[in-house]
Amino acid sequence: MANNQQLTTNNIIGIIGSGAMGAGIAQVAATAGHNVIVYDNNQTALDKAKANLDSTLKKLVEKQKLTDEKAKSILANTQFANDLNQFKNCGLIIEAIVENIDVKQKLFSDLEVIVSADCILATNTSSLSIASIASACKKAERVIGIHFFNPAPLMPLVEIIPGILTDNTVTENSKKIIDSWGKVTVLTKDTPGFIVNRVARSFYGESIRIYEEGMADFATIDWALKTYGGFKMGPFELMDFIGNDINYKVTESVWTQFFFEPRFKPSLTQKRLYEAKLFGRKSGRGYYNYAESVAMPQPKQDEELGKYIFNRVITMLINEAIDSLYLQLATKEDLDLAMTKGVNYPKGLLKWADEIGLKNVYTSLDVLYELYNEDRYRPSILLKMMVRDEKKFYT
Repeated sequence: MANNQQLTTNNIIGIIGSGAMGAGIAQVAATAGHNVIVYDNNQTALDKAKANLDSTLKKLVEKQKLTDEKAKSILANTQFANDLNQFKNCGLIIEAIVENIDVKQKLFSDLEVIVSADCILATNTSSLSIASIASACKKAERVIGIHFFNPAPLMPLVEIIPGILTDNTVTENSKKIIDSWGKVTVLTKDTPGFIVNRVARSFYGESIRIYEEGMADFATIDWALKTYGGFKMGPFELMDFIGNDINYKVTESVWTQFFFEPRFKPSLTQKRLYEAKLFGRKSGRGYYNYAESVAMPQPKQDEELGKYIFNRVITMLINEAIDSLYLQLATKEDLDLAMTKGVNYPKGLLKWADEIGLKNVYTSLDVLYELYNEDRYRPSILLKMMVRDEKKFYT
């Protein structure tokens, strides 16, 4: 694709989907000075998004995080549309709609007929294949993944994911554009879950496994990882915050796309919560009950148990990060950056591995593997080789 175009602040950005994610990305682009068109086929949703943007900007002005003049310019830069034909002059379009491959493919096929030959078509998918979405287009080389984290105006990380056919110029230009918006970008391969949603599966999955084995309740596991790991939120608090509908579906998607790899196997515990529509904070109940009349359970503050829980979960997280490096998913710097900036981990997992000691990580995994005789606990080959050669990730 002979595309040397680089978007300037005068180029038009199209956002498809006016939900929390789409509206958040639109706010970021408009704040950076772009003219932005937000599309939704639901007029009620569009009206709500417009009202929410106005309300958000007023609050930022009140908190003196934004000048009144800047707030007015952001509003003036943002249009709301229910006709895709209004995207014909866009230089970049980012799709942020339902995580359904068929719906996304149809959308991209429809867009290609409308937009210019040089328009970059991006998907904000969190776990679906970029190559698969791009296959609906005649010019698959202009399709790329640009994955923001919610809430987009606050979360610094954006994953840039070229598909197998994505043109290098499209990748470079996409990264430059998002960097210019003040975001922290990491480059990653088109594999299920990319960096964050792949590596973080262990934070949730191993914690649920510990609960299912009857070792500790939700509150104790959350306490252990906050106390001994320094995580800002425990796994069950975080799943309730994200939404068990979203978290379960991402887990299921990553697991199936990795040909049922045991490390990513979903749990029946979360599946039952999903089926019962106990999605967490947004539904009033998830792993915890958020009704005002219900007191939050207190953890069992047992130091030995707490350290065991932390060690087991961090070991699994580190192993997944190491395996991601082994499979060249991203550079070690981008892998560590993704976890600190994308999910607020207190440290990059590869740096954490060096601190704990790779031999100690390997020993912990080996103990679990011997005990359970399950492939989910098999050490990464890279971990084995680095222990053998007495190497570290950082000097």
